[in-house]
Amino acid sequence: MGDFPGRFVTVTMTRLDAYERGLMEGAAGDGAALAMRVVAESARVLGATRLIPIRSAHIDSCLYHGDSGTLFAERLVELGARVAVPTTLNVGALDLLHVRVARLDPAARAMAHRLTSAYVAMGTRQTWTCAPYQAGHRPAAGDDVAWGESNAVAFCNSVLGARTNRYGDFLDICAAITGRAPQTGLHLPENRVAKVLIDATGVPREFWRNDAAFPILGAWLGRAAGQQVAAIEGIGHPTEDQLKALGAAAASSGAVGLFHVVGVTPEAPSRAVAFANSPPEDIVRLDLAALVKARASLSTVNRMAGDPIDAVAVGSPHLSTDELRTLDRLLGNRQCSKPLYACTGRHTLDKLRTEGVIESLRSRGVIIVVDTCIVVTPVLPQQSGLLVTNSGKFAHYAPPNTGYDVIFATLRECIESAVRGSLHLDPGQWHAT
Repeated sequence: MGDFPGRFVTVTMTRLDAYERGLMEGAAGDGAALAMRVVAESARVLGATRLIPIRSAHIDSCLYHGDSGTLFAERLVELGARVAVPTTLNVGALDLLHVRVARLDPAARAMAHRLTSAYVAMGTRQTWTCAPYQAGHRPAAGDDVAWGESNAVAFCNSVLGARTNRYGDFLDICAAITGRAPQTGLHLPENRVAKVLIDATGVPREFWRNDAAFPILGAWLGRAAGQQVAAIEGIGHPTEDQLKALGAAAASSGAVGLFHVVGVTPEAPSRAVAFANSPPEDIVRLDLAALVKARASLSTVNRMAGDPIDAVAVGSPHLSTDELRTLDRLLGNRQCSKPLYACTGRHTLDKLRTEGVIESLRSRGVIIVVDTCIVVTPVLPQQSGLLVTNSGKFAHYAPPNTGYDVIFATLRECIESAVRGSLHLDPGQWHAT
């Protein structure tokens, strides 16, 4: 085995088992030794007393942010590192199926390609999606995993009932290589118990039938709950896509890694179970006025119906097959007069291949983006403008990442705006009351 700086650095760790010590000493090669040092040192910093085995990983550090990430991944490959558990990849900086979508300069494009190649060389699965849970990566309730990407973490913990913290660059890939993670945070059962009850029974039922309801609720929850674990009552039985939108908005507007929906999510079959048979530390009674305010916060400017727009974007998190079918149905036979970007994963394209949905959307001016999205790489046609979106996550990240102002709207309003080329707001929607 070759030498590299710091190989024999002593890491203060309360307990490492024989397997973990062996990895650190090079039993599985220098790449695994480097990864184990990163995991063990992270555990020490976090105050974890031990490491735990993980069943899978989802990697966020495959997104190109600069040359250091590429060089680190290539160093792992050079040292022979391979993932030890099933591992999926988050979005990258390139649409690998449509080379002209991302407008990176040649140097950045080359480094982004090198980064993708390095992660593939380590034995990962080329999912390139922020919704791995809809691409077949669905750990069982109670499984410990190491996932990156904020919405995926919230969905994994909340909807699937698996256990993960938010693993950032480059702890995520090191956990995947070692098959270990620090036993801390949401891996510990006591930290998964709800502390705050969100009583939404005072919100009119018709609100929850609006497709914008759940990103709005997520935007409110992220700001109201922060890192606290909340249990929500009174929102009916959301679909998987609605829970996806809720978690994505809550994780981007705040630091929500886990929420419970009483009677819906696996760790909250009842209020008593969600709170481990203890009373809530706090009860927040949610009303429509708070949600109206949260909706307003998702737009960065005030615009009137009929005002010009520059683009429309949907699909953060990536659109599911059901969401793409709905987009196709609502668009009908009409043509977009402004770009409508629909971001999705290659797994949805595969599932819809025989239905003609993708070809139908493209023929009417919808730009299908896979493997990436509009806020993580240059896709939008200019450096500023007005973007209409139904995504709470796009609404949060688009202004700083793209320079565009944002108007948050329902999916139907997004489609109408793309067709008309100007902002369309439905006066019949609840937000106009």
